[in-house]
Amino acid sequence: MTREQIRSDIFELLKKTAPETDPTRLGPDENIREALNIDSFDALQFLVAINEKMGIDIPEEDYGKTTTLKSLTDYLELRSKAGN
Repeated sequence: MTREQIRSDIFELLKKTAPETDPTRLGPDENIREALNIDSFDALQFLVAINEKMGIDIPEEDYGKTTTLKSLTDYLELRSKAGN
């Protein structure tokens, strides 16, 4: 899975989570939840959707590693190369 594919999937899933927003305008170091006004329930649903779409499980102890677009992309890229 390429970095571009990962970002595309992230944007698609964020758009489903927060349909009134434009996730493509997120800065790499912006907090996703704050920038898109996503509550904790929707944030959890977003992480579940990542698992369903990409087959990458994000354990609860790693949630803090996925707060920005850059950190989430880096995390998913590393996990996809490691075979999850």
